[in-house]
Amino acid sequence: MNIKAQSLSGGFGEPVFESQSVFRMLMDGMARPGTIRTVGPDVGQPEPLGGAAGAIALTLCDHETPVWLSSGLAKSAVGEWIVFHTGATITREKAEARFAFVEAGATLASFGLFSPGTQEYPDRSTTLVIEIAALGEGQTLTLSGPGIQHATAVKVKGLPEVFPRLWADNRALFPRGIDVILVAGKNLLCLPRTTKIAIQ
Repeated sequence: MNIKAQSLSGGFGEPVFESQSVFRMLMDGMARPGTIRTVGPDVGQPEPLGGAAGAIALTLCDHETPVWLSSGLAKSAVGEWIVFHTGATITREKAEARFAFVEAGATLASFGLFSPGTQEYPDRSTTLVIEIAALGEGQTLTLSGPGIQHATAVKVKGLPEVFPRLWADNRALFPRGIDVILVAGKNLLCLPRTTKIAIQ
C-alpha cells in the first residue's frame, strides 16, 4: 500500500463512541498515574505509529492542534493520515506543537524545546506521546504524587536512557511543563507533569 493509500485508510469505525471511550481512558489515566490501560478499537494507523498512539491522535487532535512528528514518523504516511482524519496541521517547530509523537527507539532531546505553557495558562503546553517497546515488563518505575495514594510501581521496557533527567528538569518547571503518555502497541500509561519518578 502506498503512502497516499495508507493516509486515507483506517480511522474509528464508530467515531463518536470510540473517541469518547479513548478520551475517558486518557482523562482517567492522567488522574490516576501508573495504571496501564488498553485501547480497544483498531484504528488502522500506518506504521510505525502504534495502535494506542493512533487512537490518541484521532481523539485529541483537530484543526486547532498543531502536531509535531519525530523523524521516523515524519518520513512515513503518519503525517498525512493524521491530517486526513483529524484536520490537524503538521509543524516542524516543537514549540508550536500541542501534541508530539515519537516513534520507538528515537533519540529524545530536551523537553525544553516543546512548549511548557505559561504561568497563566499552563494547559497550553505540549503533550508528548512516546512509543516504547513494552508496558508491564522491563525496568521498574516507582511513581508518586497527585492521584497516587502512596507510591505505585510500573514496569516499562525501552524507555530512553535520558528520560529520568529530562523528566526531573520538566517537573522543576511546575505548574508549567509537558505531560507525557507512554504507549506500547495498544497499551498506554499517562505521566502528568506532577508525577515524581524513581527508577530502580
